[in-house]
Amino acid sequence: MNFSAIKVIYRAEMLRAINTLFQTIASPVISTSLYFIVFGSAIGSRIETIDGVSYGVFIVPGLTMLTILTQSISNASFGIYFPKFSGTIYEILSAPLSFFEALIGYVGAAATKSFVVGVTILITANFFVDLEIQHPIWMLTFLLLTCISFSLFGFIIGLWADSFEKLQIVPILVITPLVFLGGSFYSISMLPPFWQNVSLFNPVVYLVSGFRWSFFEVSDVNVWTSLSMILIFLAICLGIVSWMFKTGYKLKN
Repeated sequence: MNFSAIKVIYRAEMLRAINTLFQTIASPVISTSLYFIVFGSAIGSRIETIDGVSYGVFIVPGLTMLTILTQSISNASFGIYFPKFSGTIYEILSAPLSFFEALIGYVGAAATKSFVVGVTILITANFFVDLEIQHPIWMLTFLLLTCISFSLFGFIIGLWADSFEKLQIVPILVITPLVFLGGSFYSISMLPPFWQNVSLFNPVVYLVSGFRWSFFEVSDVNVWTSLSMILIFLAICLGIVSWMFKTGYKLKN
């Protein structure tokens, strides 16, 4: 394992995040705070509780998940796309560096940035609502696995994209709608039976549900099912990245 190379890639990505601290950390936290104000105060005042949890508190896991999904994808996709755009990707490909080591450096940095954003949002949430976490270890586990999984997904998007516009297609047209329809602001049990069954085909439902369970012991699906779905998604992303590096897809041509 070439730990020196991993350290160089990881450090370079983290330094870029520090140099753009407002965009990387402050901007998503401020945006999420506005959601707390609008949904927690304005709408929450008209909705008493959901599953015995006040609405302002209920939406905290969903809002956190919304932010870390988009941030994980954005950080990882741009991190690998920019070397492709500038041509420095060939230095990485020709270096004595395996795809797994490059993956650890880029995805590790993207996941770290997203994890910091997620924790910062949870700390900020305490200024708006009285937040208690019933299972902090489970919460950190779901948060970390989600950051890693979607950073891997973002890495795939960065390898696939051949323009800056394509980097935004999946997060805007796919991920954001799935999060909004994945029970971030409501429980799917509030939906008619038909739409409850349809919602179960949305993978984000399992992420939000498991994450919410760690806070309130309230979930739409079994917590072990949620954990299994995250691990399956992570394994699929690892397999796709491995194939892309081995075949040189969107890398060597």
